[in-house]
Amino acid sequence: MASSQLVGSSPTTADLCDMYVTSPSRLTVAQPGYFKDYGGIKAFSGRIETVKCFESNPMVRSTLGESGEGRVLVVDGAGSQRVAICGDMLAQMGSDNGWTGIIVNGCIRDSAVIAKIPIGVKAINTHPLKSAKTHQGERGCTVAFAGVEFVPGMYIYADEDGIIVSENELIVD
Repeated sequence: MASSQLVGSSPTTADLCDMYVTSPSRLTVAQPGYFKDYGGIKAFSGRIETVKCFESNPMVRSTLGESGEGRVLVVDGAGSQRVAICGDMLAQMGSDNGWTGIIVNGCIRDSAVIAKIPIGVKAINTHPLKSAKTHQGERGCTVAFAGVEFVPGMYIYADEDGIIVSENELIVD
């Protein structure tokens, strides 16, 4: 299985849970129903990169502007539902730069356009108001929400059934 994207005949998160739930790989599952799917790709995976920001997204933009190399950007927006942390331009930038997914603990906007972009996007909700551009935020830090710790360099697997995180890449024989 390619570590950069769950597609086609790759195992689902349910299959991976069945195979690894008793593994020492420290598999954790995000709280069910916490996120909604918005991206053009519903199943995606890769190494985790993180950004922590509150209602301001310059660090999200600069991170997605770099080569993603099959990674997934996990953004901790502190669960704010007062502005959107990511819109169609950032989702397109991520897709163009090789990111496989974006997971936002907060809101996104331009959801109809994002649904057509070949990138996985999960978020709490949508909001039409864009974020401020006043605070950079932090990158590469451990963030925790939805009952999971997201650590840069760990692996994330996401699909319509949920999100799982593992310390190690999950290999399927």
